[in-house]
This record gives sequence, structure tokens and C-alpha cells, in this order.
Amino acid sequence: MEPRRRNISADRLSLEQSGSETGRAVVIGPYLRTRPQRDAAGIAVPSEDRSPQARLDEITGLARAIDLNVVNAGIVSLNEVRPATFIGKGKTDEIAGLVKTLEAGIVVMDCALSPVQQRNLEKAWNAKVLDRTGLILEIFGRRAQTREGVLQVELAHLNYQKSRLVRSWTHLERQRGGFGFLGGPGETQIESDRRVIAERIWRIEAELEKVKKRRALHRQSRERVPYPIAALVGYTNAGKSTLFNRLTRAEVLEADMLFATLDPTLRAIDLPHGTKAILSDTVGFISDLPTMLVAAFRATLEEVIEAEVILHVRDVSHEDTQAQLHDVENVLQSLGIEPNDPRIVEVWNKIDKLDAAGRTRVANLSERKATDHPVILVSALTGEGADSLLTAIETRLGMNRPILHLVLDAADGAGASWLHRNTEVLEKSVTPDDRIAMTVRADTIHADMARRKFEVASG
Repeated sequence: MEPRRRNISADRLSLEQSGSETGRAVVIGPYLRTRPQRDAAGIAVPSEDRSPQARLDEITGLARAIDLNVVNAGIVSLNEVRPATFIGKGKTDEIAGLVKTLEAGIVVMDCALSPVQQRNLEKAWNAKVLDRTGLILEIFGRRAQTREGVLQVELAHLNYQKSRLVRSWTHLERQRGGFGFLGGPGETQIESDRRVIAERIWRIEAELEKVKKRRALHRQSRERVPYPIAALVGYTNAGKSTLFNRLTRAEVLEADMLFATLDPTLRAIDLPHGTKAILSDTVGFISDLPTMLVAAFRATLEEVIEAEVILHVRDVSHEDTQAQLHDVENVLQSLGIEPNDPRIVEVWNKIDKLDAAGRTRVANLSERKATDHPVILVSALTGEGADSLLTAIETRLGMNRPILHLVLDAADGAGASWLHRNTEVLEKSVTPDDRIAMTVRADTIHADMARRKFEVASG
């Protein structure tokens, strides 16, 4: 196994630092060897896939996110996947010796293991084995705070456990059913477990359906206000929660770790011309995000589906920012949101981490990218670019909203105040006959109300 070079003192959490160590863990990155891609002229082209080292760093960060004390991490290069153990017998034996020497109780595998592979590896290593899906589920189980979040995580976990049930409890079969020799064995332990899990899944799905209906009612009440929704999406640890706090002055947990926050949070924000919007902070995405989690969190992610503006927050200081972009786009596509959706505004965050050359390069890239989608450069940490982002949100919200030219009596202060509160006032002037002319932009509901309340200017 190729050793991973890392600075032990830079570990995010350890027993000495936090006192909350979950266990000693070995992290394995079993990656298939890939051939370099070449164009028609035979010249190597850069791959959009992450390097094995970057993938190992990410899974190690995930392991530390649940306070595992990572005592060793390394890459295993594979020519093919073995059906029984995923990796070859020689590497399995080598890792078994490593696990025993380091007294590790957990081995994290950065891949999706079948139930049989997981069972075989646990027997070979005499340790608990977590694959990528199991590890992410463990993190989600720790991070969920609200009742809805706990239910969503439990649903995903049960669906995962259902696929992990293998026939290893045949000694617990109940007595035979039927009469004489004709009756087969009664309900086995595995069948009992499946039944219990299926019943619990049904109850959770029923509860989540109620949550979905409550969300629909809340959405309807917001539509009566109405405040448009701008939803933050992005790769985990891209800085969404820090940006959310910057724009809303809220105190959502922000930390330099993967999946620091899971539960959605909504707050009102003030836009430059006096109107308001609701900003929604959602769960972060990650490469190979388990499909069961996407399905479980679909009720939460409906805020993204219904949003009028989708703010895709990217960490442009990260070496894998392009690969992270594609991962987020894949999750959005699973929700029915295409990469060219006009609602999307790309927010390139963490520019404070770039040097002068990096800033120039990113600025040039953003100008070219802006021909397809708006791109805003920000630093959620320092606040740089926050005003430009608010302006971009307001501009995007106003693209599909009608513009009205209204005329009010000079004494109608209440009417002018109503327009300032409920519409975006673009221009205000005095007419030759001493009346007030106002050009406003409003959503459909307030535009209809304005037409009934005020005189629409002719011509």
C-alpha cells in the first residue's frame, strides 16, 4: 500500500485535541488504474477526474468529520475489482497485518462495497469495515438536528441496512411451520429483520409525507407575502454557511469540515433597492453522494427546485473545483435542474485564499464564463463581493417580472410607501402637472394589485 504523505499535527481532530475520539481507523483508497486520455493528435489532455491523492484526502477528511483517529491512510492501485473482497488477496493480507499492528478497530474503504465484500473483509481484518456510503450515512446521522433531518437520515440508513442483510443467522431460524415433513422452515432471523426494517421505513415515509405537506403549506404562505427564494447549493465545505451568515447576519454553524451543517435554514435578506428575499442554506453535495440520500433529502431539496434563483457556491481555491462543479451538476440534474438553467448564478467563493496571479486568472475565467451564466467573485470570510452578489440576486429575480409605469397624486404618501414596501422602485420623478411618476418592477401578484390601486401611465 502506497503511504500517504501528511502532517500529523495538522489533523483536524485527535484524541488529545477534542477528547471525543470515535476510534482508531485505517483509511484505504482502492482506485482502479486509469490510462491518460489523449486527443486525435496523441497529445495528453487533462482529466476532469480527481487524482487518487485528492480522493484519499477527501475520504480522510470525511473520516475525521466523525472524530475518527486516522492512524494510517494509503492508496491501493487496482487493475480490476475482485468480487469477493474488492482488492486482491495479497493486499488484503497486508492490510490485515497493518490493522493488527496499529490496533485499529475500523477500516474505511473509499468505494462502494457489496454486502458479501464487506462481510469477507471484516472477517479477514477482524475490524469494522465502512464503505463510502456507510461513512457518509454515519456523518449525516451525527449532524442532523431537526426532527425532519433525523427522519431523513434514518430512512436512508434503513434502506442501506436492508441491502446489507446477508444470510448469517440461519441458526436462529424459528421452528418449522406446517405439518409433518411438508412444512418448510418458519420465519428466519433475516426475514424477521427485513420485515422490521420494511415496517419502520413505511412509518418514516408516512411521517416525511406529512413534513412535505407542511412545507407545501409554508411555501403557499410565503407566496401570499410573497418573498422570492434564493437557494444556496454547492459542494460540501465550499463556504455556503459562511456566505449565508454573511448575507443574513445569522449564526448557522460554519466550520472547516465536510458536512458541517445538514438541516436547511431560511432567513430573509434585504436587497439593494429595498425589496426582500428569502435565502435558503441547504445540505452540501459530494462526489458519489449515495442515491438513497438524495432521495431521502428530496423534501428538503424541494426548496432548491422551487427557488427563483439558485446560487451555486464554488470553492475556486480548491484544486478540484472543476470536478466539484460536475458533481454538483450531476446532483442537480437528478432533481431535474439542468446546468444551463437560467436561474443559476455561479458564486466563486474563497478568493481571499488566492494570490495575485490566481485572482487574475480567476477574474479572466469569470468574464468568459459570464457570457453563459452570471459569475460573482466573493469572499464569504471577508465580505468582499457581497454587495455585488446581492445586486446579482436582485437582477436575476427581476428578469421575469413585469415593469409598470404608474402615476400617483402628490398627496398619496401611503400609496408611495406601499410601492416602496412591495415592489422594486426603479425610477421616481415629478410630472409637469405636479404628480408623481414611478417606474416599478414587481412579482405577478403585486403587479396585479398595483394595477388595481394606481393609475397606469399611458403611452
